[in-house]
Amino acid sequence: MWSASYDIIIVGAGVAGSALAHALSAASIERGRPLRICLLERSLAEPDRIVGELLQPGGIMALKNLGLETCVEGIDAVPTYGYCVMLGGNPVHIPYPDGYEGCAFHHGRFIQALRAKAKEAKCVEVVEATVSELIECPLSGRILGVRATRKEEGAVEKEAFFADLTVVADGCFSNFRSQVMGKAAIQPVLKSHFVGLVLEDAQLPIPKHGTVMLVEGYGPVLSYQIGTHDTRVLVDVKNPVPSDLKGHILNNIIPQLPAALHQPARKALENDRLRRMPNSLLPASEQGKQTKEGVLLLGDSWNMRHPLTGGGMTVAFNDVVLLRDMLLDVKNLADWSEVKPVLHRWHWARKPLSSTVNILSVALYDLFGAHDPLLEVLRTGCFKYFELGGNCVREPVTLLAAIEQAPFMLFRHFFTVAFYSIWVLFTHPRQVGVVDGKPILRRPRPDEYPFLAFKSLQVFWTACVVFMPLLWTELRP
Repeated sequence: MWSASYDIIIVGAGVAGSALAHALSAASIERGRPLRICLLERSLAEPDRIVGELLQPGGIMALKNLGLETCVEGIDAVPTYGYCVMLGGNPVHIPYPDGYEGCAFHHGRFIQALRAKAKEAKCVEVVEATVSELIECPLSGRILGVRATRKEEGAVEKEAFFADLTVVADGCFSNFRSQVMGKAAIQPVLKSHFVGLVLEDAQLPIPKHGTVMLVEGYGPVLSYQIGTHDTRVLVDVKNPVPSDLKGHILNNIIPQLPAALHQPARKALENDRLRRMPNSLLPASEQGKQTKEGVLLLGDSWNMRHPLTGGGMTVAFNDVVLLRDMLLDVKNLADWSEVKPVLHRWHWARKPLSSTVNILSVALYDLFGAHDPLLEVLRTGCFKYFELGGNCVREPVTLLAAIEQAPFMLFRHFFTVAFYSIWVLFTHPRQVGVVDGKPILRRPRPDEYPFLAFKSLQVFWTACVVFMPLLWTELRP
């Protein structure tokens, strides 16, 4: 059986794995102690996925820190300048502040650009091979490397690749998550699915902005331009998934979208196959304490949030920035007593950004995908809060864009929205009927105030139930 030895093995040449391989190579050479790195990937063909297509401004900043900013060039990427949220056909503009820009693109093209950078790195060997198992020491239980079969004719089956440290970055469907995490393992929680379409030459309400469309009775619909002629549409579908997805989208979703999207969406349904991705939540458990020695998880194999806010790649690149600098301070990667405290510092150093993005993604999804009457009050209040403009838009979008890393600023705005929702409940006109096809609106009468006061307590309690467990999950020791 053939074998090879490295300083670091990285399993998975996706967003996190490719970035880490390039970053460690460049930084280790700069410090005068080049690391031997092996990057293993099951298939180096261009991937075809419907998520991982929007990079927030905070992700662009991390990309520049890693020296990978050219990866968004030459792939027909489209700059994004903020968001547009639509409720009942009414849009509210949520621009990124101070000239910050994000970027949207075809996922596969971006991944190939990242892989090209990894292949160019002097200390990185990129191997197309399927990793079948982690090599575990029978005496200590430490992970010593992996066994993998190269994708080439006559390849040795289950060739051994040894390393001082193994990084598993094999994505949301990780094969090794449970083995690495051991007693600290947490099972992902499925929130919903995104069903993806690509619209040709579609016109969004505000061009070059991510668009969140809140449709009545169903989950939110997310749309953004990923190429000169291509616009991605992601339809949120809760369990149980309808047996006739095309019929569901055609009859229930498309009629509630802006008129300019109707024809391109129908055409896409006719000509394109529907693809579905699970939207799972996976809190990040601290590694190094109860987890296997000699190995760590990175990216979606370790931590996932709802993709509604497009924060996954931003969190991954920020994780790589921090991990690169910390690992290079380790004198001996084979000495777990040196690596273990690094994982502790990394876990808490990433919290300001990752917690903000994670909490915001789930909290917004719970509000925007609301079917509960109390959550609908919060959703309406959130929309009207954004309509106020000023800091009611500026600060929340800096959190969404990962420009600011402040979980407690998010706490302040979330509960400000809760109280404003209660104010809206008492003071704003609401629909009380329909005459000749037109909605009849009126403000609440004083005799309705006692009932509204009771409902307000329920709304506030619902806000606490949504937000506080998320905050505890992210910030607990």
